[in-house]
Amino acid sequence: MKVIIIGAGIGGTSAGIALKRLGHDVVIYDQMKENKPVGAALSLWSNGVKVLNWLGLGEEVAALGGDMAFMSYADGHTGEELCRFSLAPITEQTGQKPHPVARADLQALLMERFGLDDVKLGMRMEGIDDDGETVTVTFADGSIDTADMLIGADGARSITRDYVTPDGEPVPVREYAGYTNFNGLIPANEAIGPKNQWTSYVAEGKRACVMPVAGDRFYFWFDVPQEAGLPYDRSDGVGPLKQAFDGWAPGAQALIEAIDPDASLNRVEIWDISPFPSWTKGRVAILGDAAHNTAPDIGQGACSALEDSFALGIAVATNTISVEDTLRRYARIRAERAGELVLRARRRGEETHMYDAAATTAWYSSLQGADGTGIIKGIVSNITGSPINLGGG
Repeated sequence: MKVIIIGAGIGGTSAGIALKRLGHDVVIYDQMKENKPVGAALSLWSNGVKVLNWLGLGEEVAALGGDMAFMSYADGHTGEELCRFSLAPITEQTGQKPHPVARADLQALLMERFGLDDVKLGMRMEGIDDDGETVTVTFADGSIDTADMLIGADGARSITRDYVTPDGEPVPVREYAGYTNFNGLIPANEAIGPKNQWTSYVAEGKRACVMPVAGDRFYFWFDVPQEAGLPYDRSDGVGPLKQAFDGWAPGAQALIEAIDPDASLNRVEIWDISPFPSWTKGRVAILGDAAHNTAPDIGQGACSALEDSFALGIAVATNTISVEDTLRRYARIRAERAGELVLRARRRGEETHMYDAAATTAWYSSLQGADGTGIIKGIVSNITGSPINLGGG
């Protein structure tokens, strides 16, 4: 069977690897002209790592991952440590250690393993036609390609999502989550936090955080609640961070001072899409952010895309009635769980970003002296329902 995948991100490339391993002819098209991943790094929790293990990438992914052994929260204003605890129970309860990784490193690994010759860049899809036997894709340059199946892993502004939305139903739209995220990579720095720790400074509904990734680096991010559409120019550099985190603790200031805006600093307004049921139409299905664009507040965005790839691979390997039937079964495996993770991330963001002052204040209070049991329970609950656990989460 020939499969066309639109989108060479984490979801598209992992799905491509899964389908190639089953013996199918797979080609990936992406509108980007060169491989420039959006975002500096990502949280690979145990469910996401397990999918990569299943794809035969376990050793390579472990080598890319940072040693995140502990988690700590500190008061953003004073720097006082509110709590610190081991993350070992996550590994013990799930059967796999999580690995924060630099996005570019993981993206390069996935594209190489899939096969660079089968990734066609600079190709923007403009049309889809499914005659019941063959799917035809039309690109902006006028070229076409045909396949037995089309997987749209074309991101938050997905064209494929519009195609699979039933006639008469509103096309799902992106909704602003209420905050802007600044992220990037810096050399690991003990003045910010220990090199084997996820360190978070919190106050005023804002966050300044670091996670370790390979290469003796920190992945950093800041969350700033603010209106959408505020002007920003790359020449502004860390100016908005200095303003938003003025007077914060020395560790947060050390983090801002460590940033080289020319080397690694991204500014992203955070949007998501409310869950919706229609993931397939005929021989076409969506995957990744196209199907469940989510805020990063529970760190499950990439993991959810990887779960899609696993579910799609299993569905294709085990169902033989028709392509249409296989894709419907894939969607039934994934839509409910993926939608619930979107809503969990939304609720988490509302709690942590001071949209309800009383709720955020109560959360800050709960961190004081916490032993981590409740936080770990929440993280594990996002993992155990994964299809990769085959019901044994």
